Amino acid sequence: MVERTQDEPQVVASGEVTSVVRRMAELEGDRTSPTRWVWWDRTAARAAVAEGLRLGRCWDLQEAHRLLAGGWSAAPDEVWAAAHELDVDARPPAPTGDLFDLATPQPGEPLVRDDGYLGPRSLDQDWPATPAECVEWAALALDVAGRQQAMLSARSPQAVATAYSESGAGILCLELEHRGLPLDRTRMDELITLAAGPRPESEEHAAAIRRDRDELVLRHVPGRESTDLRNPAQVLQLLQAVGLRVDDTRSWRLEPYRGMHPVVEALLAWRKSERIATTYGWTWLDRFVGPDDRLRGEWTVCDGGAGRMTASAGLHSLPAPLRPGVAAQPDHVLIRADLGQVEPRVLATVSGDTAFAAATVADDLYADVAARLHIDRPIAKIAVLAAMYGQTSGPAGEALKGLERAYPTAMAYLQEAAGRGERGEHVMTYGGRLVRVSTGGEAAHRRAIGRFTRNAVVQGAAAELFKAWALTVRAAVAPLRGEIVLCLHDELVLHVPQAHADAAVAAVDQALQDAARRWSGGAPVRFVADTSVVHRWSEAKG
Repeated sequence: MVERTQDEPQVVASGEVTSVVRRMAELEGDRTSPTRWVWWDRTAARAAVAEGLRLGRCWDLQEAHRLLAGGWSAAPDEVWAAAHELDVDARPPAPTGDLFDLATPQPGEPLVRDDGYLGPRSLDQDWPATPAECVEWAALALDVAGRQQAMLSARSPQAVATAYSESGAGILCLELEHRGLPLDRTRMDELITLAAGPRPESEEHAAAIRRDRDELVLRHVPGRESTDLRNPAQVLQLLQAVGLRVDDTRSWRLEPYRGMHPVVEALLAWRKSERIATTYGWTWLDRFVGPDDRLRGEWTVCDGGAGRMTASAGLHSLPAPLRPGVAAQPDHVLIRADLGQVEPRVLATVSGDTAFAAATVADDLYADVAARLHIDRPIAKIAVLAAMYGQTSGPAGEALKGLERAYPTAMAYLQEAAGRGERGEHVMTYGGRLVRVSTGGEAAHRRAIGRFTRNAVVQGAAAELFKAWALTVRAAVAPLRGEIVLCLHDELVLHVPQAHADAAVAAVDQALQDAARRWSGGAPVRFVADTSVVHRWSEAKG
């Protein structure tokens, strides 16, 4: 690990990361500027976070590389090559451990080869192993960090700040993995039982529960009791038997036919129960919920595309029927804060459209747009979303023409991003993230790429704002012993002592204004959040 101040950087090496963190915390009060940690990837800090040590500012070489290069791949030798402007595809292979492996590290071999690439020694899983090797590895990290900062500075005014935010989000991911999402296990047991049946005692019992669940559907179609509801072709035949002909059995396809026959309503209810039984049932509960009644999964800072945070273990897709099981611990509350209409507000910022920025002053941006275009609010909302997602047909068609007249700068920004995608050109988010796209293909494929890039420049910028907000909230609620326990797209969920609930709500709302001002460079765009204090996640609006 490397400790950096505004003065001369200092390399700190130790076999025990937590001891280094503690020592730096002791020295913090004697410094004129806070510590900024530099590491190859955030796993270097996992042990410190697991011991409850709070890490502040950092520079994550992997996350900075992902901003610069686009995509997900960020092995150390790739990060090094890109920072030194070497051909990434020409870097030497990593050691495989094979007897005849020519890349096997040799004693005394230089860490950096004559051609500028990292040598096999740096790619060995057991390296660095000694304090001297740690010092050498840390010095290379400082070199890469300086080069990345220079590259990002040349890219855009916001790119370095985005790298700081992405790096900080890496620490937040470690904290989310460590602390988990608090659950009421008794209530969760009840909810799973209600949706999927009791905990199976054997394979035979599990099969009987599945048959009982299936029977709630099949009883509506006598003579079709042998239908396998998990086989789409057989389900289509069942639906045809009651006079319903559809192209597929997706839930959204069946929704309009709820009243046509009782089997449709029963099938839609079965789908929800089946999903909970197979994905969020007893196996899920036993695997991901610890003895402390916390749901834990793996977190990533970005999805490899436009840059949204992602999580495993169902943290980003927990079905609504199970949300009452997410609950604050005794003497605590949950604070749920959800950014309101964030993507159009982000579009107003990144496009520099002053007319569209004026619409963000309203609590309800869509109502303001509707009044300006003299259309109903639902149509205005559809039109704005359609503009960002590339839909040109349907009820939004005429309204889109009105948007182009009223907000030409914003619409031109989206069209330019779509055009680049259709031509196979990469796009860049407001915060400097490169979003790569494929080239060539049929016209339909190119149009699909254009729709992706049209949205990526908005969604990616929204992700950058969200992470800046989350980190500002993290710092603001720390003195209140509050902690972020979930980041869900545009939504934050915090776990806070009940005595500090009001102060935490005020801190969350003020953090949005502070983060938005810094992120946007003071653009005249208003961002809002719907913030509520609840004991169970299901009690929150929206």
